[in-house]
Amino acid sequence: MAGAIEIVDWGRIAYADAWRRQRDLVDQRANGEIPDRLILCEHDPVITAGRRTPAAAIGRLPFPLHEIERGGELTYHGPGQLVGYPILDLRPRGSDLHRYLRDLEEVLVRALARFGLDGRRNPPHTGVWVGARKIASIGVAVKRWVSYHGFALNVTTDLQAFASFQPCGLAPAVMTSFAALGVPTDVEAVKPIVSASFAEVFEVALADL
Repeated sequence: MAGAIEIVDWGRIAYADAWRRQRDLVDQRANGEIPDRLILCEHDPVITAGRRTPAAAIGRLPFPLHEIERGGELTYHGPGQLVGYPILDLRPRGSDLHRYLRDLEEVLVRALARFGLDGRRNPPHTGVWVGARKIASIGVAVKRWVSYHGFALNVTTDLQAFASFQPCGLAPAVMTSFAALGVPTDVEAVKPIVSASFAEVFEVALADL
């Protein structure tokens, strides 16, 4: 084991509040004031625009928009979606952002397998698919080699929320969820599975805060 990571559950939280709290945690982690943490939460309905979002893609949207520093393009966050924000010092892991993205995908692939879903990567896109449908989006940022932002896994997400834009530059119909795939579960049941998969992939012990 490389160490321990604290799992912190913020419950349902406004996106702007979570964004601010993440930035504070990044500074604390970079200064050695806190250990690595995995934040788990849900958000009120919101659309976020990453650094690669074309200006033409931002038109009239049905939810509040936040233009943020993560990679990727537009995506939706809302109830029924498990959002994970790893606040990790990537230097002991080789300061390798590409490896980090692949590891996050592996976390979700393993978690999906626990529910009988065959998750897969779909290069050159980042994220996780089941068949031809995308179930998880990933977009990260790094400051002083500490990661923030992270992944969004659709559990009981209202997929109609993606209909008014192109999520990650893709057709809205490509998005799916546990519910749409006929898997009866909810965010609370998925949290410990994702946490355990995270510990396996990153070779850390779980420590609740």
